[in-house]
Amino acid sequence: MADAHAERVKGIFSEIARRYDLFNALSSFGIYRSWLRRVARTAACTDADRVLDVAGGTGDVAFALCEACPPASIELTDFTPEMLEVAAERITAGANLGVPCGLNVVDAHNLPYGDEGFTVVTCAYGLRNFSNRRRAMREAARVLAPGGRYVVLEFGTPPNAVWRALYRFYLTHMIPFIGGAVTGDRSGFDYLRDSIKAFPAQDVIAQELREAGFSQVEYENCTGGIVAVYTAVK
Repeated sequence: MADAHAERVKGIFSEIARRYDLFNALSSFGIYRSWLRRVARTAACTDADRVLDVAGGTGDVAFALCEACPPASIELTDFTPEMLEVAAERITAGANLGVPCGLNVVDAHNLPYGDEGFTVVTCAYGLRNFSNRRRAMREAARVLAPGGRYVVLEFGTPPNAVWRALYRFYLTHMIPFIGGAVTGDRSGFDYLRDSIKAFPAQDVIAQELREAGFSQVEYENCTGGIVAVYTAVK
């Protein structure tokens, strides 16, 4: 079942890779850029940090770090080669601002890196797509050096009941419509909608991070809890 889930996710993102950034901009009314800036502020990289970006997609998080707090290097990874092809084109165009960026097709459940090799691991919109997110969390902990930071951006559950109801209505009706209009693949965005709606609330994810071996686990809601930025320390 895990293999079937992985292949489904890969198939969806391979189909929408070229239009994924446009979809993010339209579906969030551009607000997603403020979420990326929040991730960069939370990561607070220095020129001594070695960053692993898991589920890095087309490079949004990696390039936000390059702009706001350039690290020594970034290993930009994703499970879908087509997403990394877009990231590679952005690097060629200079989006990494001179920060060394490696590209690697990687399964987050089995990271091909040694123990304690990175000081920061980032993951945006990835946890809900993993067939075993607890295992992915443990892998992130394994490759982090002691004191290293795991910074996660993921969709959440708005605590305000009225805002939560409005958000659920938008998810149900507008996400597949916008995704289908932009990419021609409505079914893929039906999956994305369902994965967001099924994802646990923030306090559950925070507890899972603690159980995966992290300490100092905190999260900050953005846009009323539509998304949250988690920080966890190895």
